[in-house]
Amino acid sequence: MKHIEPVRNWPLVPSRTAVLVVDVQQSECADEALADAPEMAQALRDRMLPALSRLVDGAREAGCEIIYTVIEALTEDGRDRSLDHKLSDILVPRGSPLAHTVPEAGQQDDDIILPKTSSGVFNSTNLTYLLRNMGLDRVIVAGLLTDQCVDMAVRDGADLGFYMVCAADACVTKTHERHKRALTAFGGYCLTQNVDEILQDLRTAAEAPSG
Repeated sequence: MKHIEPVRNWPLVPSRTAVLVVDVQQSECADEALADAPEMAQALRDRMLPALSRLVDGAREAGCEIIYTVIEALTEDGRDRSLDHKLSDILVPRGSPLAHTVPEAGQQDDDIILPKTSSGVFNSTNLTYLLRNMGLDRVIVAGLLTDQCVDMAVRDGADLGFYMVCAADACVTKTHERHKRALTAFGGYCLTQNVDEILQDLRTAAEAPSG
């Protein structure tokens, strides 16, 4: 039986593509939250946030949908949180400024924002339903943490039948080594590219003749 190498070369047709920005919010990016993670703080400032801004601006201009997830409970006391978030003492109350995305994430007024209290956005929100409603089957993932919520989004999205792309330089976690290991670990579920490569693919798809 002839062996066929796997190929991940779907065109990123903008009208069928969403950028999923994961948890790039005040509770995760504020100085006090990063006090014990100096590598992450530096990577956020020098690499991840500038790359994310380029991705969101370029993809939005190309015609992609931009969707945000934030850690935020549906209640003030967090009684609706997942068991994991309760055991981990993770609580961003409903309406808290800590749930606001940071300016570099480029959120606009009519963008979709999905609050969640779990690692897996596909498990605990109606993201799948929304993507299907909008005819979106290609999902570019960026945000944090690379080895937690980004990882879950990539794997779950792939299992649900979406073509997943990870914007590697627009993701970050606590250390450089953890970031690299995570990209390797979930690399079989997605196409891993940097932001400049993704934007070039979007431009190429947009310029391709229809039909």
